[in-house]
Amino acid sequence: MAKRLATEYVKTCLVLTEAEMYQFIQLFADHQVQLQVKVYENGSQDVGFQDGIDEEIALNFERTAGKYVCTGSCRLSNPHLVNLMRKSVVDFKGSAVVNRVYSNYTMVYHYNQGAVMKIIELKNAREKVIYAYKDTIEQLHVLFLKNEVEAEIKQIHGQINEMLDLRNVSGGTDIVPQIDGRLQLLTHRLFTLEA
Repeated sequence: MAKRLATEYVKTCLVLTEAEMYQFIQLFADHQVQLQVKVYENGSQDVGFQDGIDEEIALNFERTAGKYVCTGSCRLSNPHLVNLMRKSVVDFKGSAVVNRVYSNYTMVYHYNQGAVMKIIELKNAREKVIYAYKDTIEQLHVLFLKNEVEAEIKQIHGQINEMLDLRNVSGGTDIVPQIDGRLQLLTHRLFTLEA
């Protein structure tokens, strides 16, 4: 198995309540990560921690409308911190583009609301989709709401009724074969739609 060189959290977005902000900090503290938390007058917070020996990571949480919003990016090489960051994105329903960098390729994970939506392998300037989320329930719901066929069936029923009324009124004239031909086409289309 290839050794991961680094994990880049690109376009990361976490929106936390005050209780979730406490849980976020506690998650790292519970795993013996040395944290430095700076709280600003407006309530915003910078959460800093060490990744390895020389790398310091700082996540800025802006206080906006009673929530803590973190948007930004960071590069991690410590597997323990990578796992904690992944857990944070999942547990707190975050969104992110995560590059898992290996020596010969990069795996790009797209998270939305804490769930992996797509995984792409980048190798030699080529993209290969490994996984793409399909919302089958939503697709079935959209399909269920489509009613074009029912509308066409209703329209054909109306046309058939008009043709039958016209046939009854016309008596024995030479227009009857044309009406019968049209009725045959309409009933065939109706049979096709209802099948």
